Order: sequence, then C-alpha cells, then structure tokens
Amino acid sequence: MRPAPAPSDESPGWPAVSVIMAVRNDAPYLRETLERVLSQGCPGTLEVIVAVGPSHDDTHDVVAAVAATDPRVRLVDNPVGTTASGLNAALAQARHDVVVRVDARGRLTPDYVRRAVEILAETGADNVGGVFAARGETPLEHAIARAMTTWLGIGSSRGRFDAKGTAGPVDTVYLGVFRRAVLDRLGGYDESLVRGEDWELNYRIRQAGGTVWYDPRLRVDYRPRPTVAAFVEQFYSNGRWRRAICRRHPGTCSARYLAAPLTMVVCAAAALVAACGALVGVPTLSAALVLPAGYVLLVTAGAAVVSRDLPWRARLWLPVVVSMIHFAWALGFLTSREKPHVTGPGQVGQRHRHDQTKCGRESADRARPDHTSLDDTCLGQPDLAQASLDQSSLDQSSTVSVE
Repeated sequence: MRPAPAPSDESPGWPAVSVIMAVRNDAPYLRETLERVLSQGCPGTLEVIVAVGPSHDDTHDVVAAVAATDPRVRLVDNPVGTTASGLNAALAQARHDVVVRVDARGRLTPDYVRRAVEILAETGADNVGGVFAARGETPLEHAIARAMTTWLGIGSSRGRFDAKGTAGPVDTVYLGVFRRAVLDRLGGYDESLVRGEDWELNYRIRQAGGTVWYDPRLRVDYRPRPTVAAFVEQFYSNGRWRRAICRRHPGTCSARYLAAPLTMVVCAAAALVAACGALVGVPTLSAALVLPAGYVLLVTAGAAVVSRDLPWRARLWLPVVVSMIHFAWALGFLTSREKPHVTGPGQVGQRHRHDQTKCGRESADRARPDHTSLDDTCLGQPDLAQASLDQSSLDQSSTVSVE
C-alpha cells in the first residue's frame, strides 16, 4: 500500500466523496439517515447516490423529495432489488475517488466521513470501518441489538463491535469507506449474492493484497429489525448466503460459522434419540436430553450476564432472541442450495461494466491532481437475466449482513 497525503481543513486537495446507498422498503428510516449524511462535517465536495429497489412503501418518494431540495442527492433505479445490484448501480453514477457506503438503518456520527478519510490517508488502507453500534427503541429491539453485538449472539467479531477495541487490520468491517480505484479494479460488489456481499468484497480486497482496517473512532448507530419475523428472516437468509460464500471460498468456513449448525444438529439428534427411547420403552435414552437442556441453560445464563444494563423486558427477551438467531442462521446454513457464480479476480462486475462517460464520471474529475488515477470503465446496470434471487430475501428492507 502507498499512503496518500494526509488531508487537512485548509488543503485544497481534500478529496471529494461519493456516498452510495442501496435501499428498499426503508421509508421509516431514510429521511433521518440522509439528514445525517448531508450534515457531515467534511470540508470537501460530497454527493449522495441512492439506488432504490422495488418497494412496498414510500421509499422512492422519500428519496425523490430529499433530492428535489438538495442537489447533492441523486436517485437511481435498482430494478433487481438486491443490495449488491443497488450498490453497483450507485457506484456507476459516483464521480469521486473516495466511496462511502451507508445503509438505510445506519445513522452516521457527525464526523464519520471526515475521520474515515483521514484514516484512509494515515493507514493507506483500501477500506476502513468502525464500530457497529446497534441501538433499539423497543424491548425487542434492545434485545436484538444486544444479541447482534455480543459473543453470545453471533460469536467473536474480533473487536468490531467493541468501542474499546484496538485499531488495525481485520477480515471485514461494517459498511466501509473505500478507495474508488480498489472497487473498480475488483469489479465492485458480487451481484450473485443476495446477502454477504460486503464480507465477500472485503475478502477479495484482502486476497488481492489490500488492507481492510478497523478503527473504533468510527461509529455507526444501527436500528435493528422491529419484529420477530423480520429479524428471523434476516438471520435465516444470512445463514443461507454464508453457506454460498463458503462454497465459493471453502477456506473461509471457520468454526464460528459452523457452531450454530452443529449445535442445532446435536440438539435435534438428542431430542430424536430421547423420543425413540420413549417409543421403544428404553427410558435411559432420555438422558440424551441433557444436551439441549445444557444449551438452554448456557444461553439463559449467558443472556443474564450480558444484559445486566438492559430494561427488564429486554432482559426477558434476550435468551429467546439469541436462540432464534442461532437456529434461524443454522437452518438457513444447513438447507442452503445457493451457488453463486464463480469468477476470477477482478471479474465479478465485468458483465455490468460500460463506458465511463455514461456513468457521469467527468474527465475533469479524473484529471485533477488530487484524484487517484481511475480506469476508464465503471459498473453499469445489472443484467436481469443473470439475477438468481430468492424473493423472500427481497421482501424485507435492504441491509448489510451482520453475522
């Protein structure tokens, strides 16, 4: 990596920034999210490109209304509706060489963009991110948020949810602030994935010799799904597509991803053995129930430990939420049949590329001395015939995968 010159308030070379978003069924959260983005304390030029997928609510109207009052915001269509296709459609229209990904449910802290640009320059990293700070408003959301940000819910995250964690290289980060040249070189997000596209992109960055950098000074507040059905669907889908990524990259299937499926299989097998024992009159086989009982005891005890500061209703919800996360994720992982397309390095988005001039990249922008040299092509609109999607995964709002 070659570190870029460190920016400063007075420097005319402070890089311009493109914020990209892929949204779908996100009307309740969008206006506040966009307000947070547009109020960023960043001395350089900032643009926001929002790719809107087919929605059942007023998502399109909300974005259009904001765009009508602020010329920095542009709306593009995302007919496929997946997060990856939307991010690539937004990236195709982005004009600048620092790209900030924002999720509809993610609320940026006031200095997020400015600090991320500084960290990119200081470290020479290809992608930087920070703390995923899930924050609920209802007892159920409080419980989901706690489950999503502790070892009990999704396993070790190597400090990415810890505001006291140590800055340094990691396998992946939440959202991300990228050097545009890296996204162009690697082909953007993989549109054959409905979930997990963020982790998979960061894997390709690292495989190409790049660095993904975590810094706890960066923080994004995240609003969890508001209902049991919505968050169970989220983790079921995450499990299915994590299995797809493991098929693509077998060496990435760590013990962390196998823990929940293995636990589910063991508990189900123990319950089956005990049931068979009861049917054939061998009561000693009921001792197998100690395994699922032990799981329940561990989850309950763990939930009591990590929820001491939560309201009492959220504390009651937490062991239930944790168990649903584990088993929804495990069921998705075990039943997954998704097989994403296998592509070579830098070829993920090539079928969606087109001439750079059609993407709105100005030749003057490329010629500016404070801009990184870019390729003459960028990501274009997705090929609908190539999309292999699961409709249940698209009926919910767009989101990144948090596993």
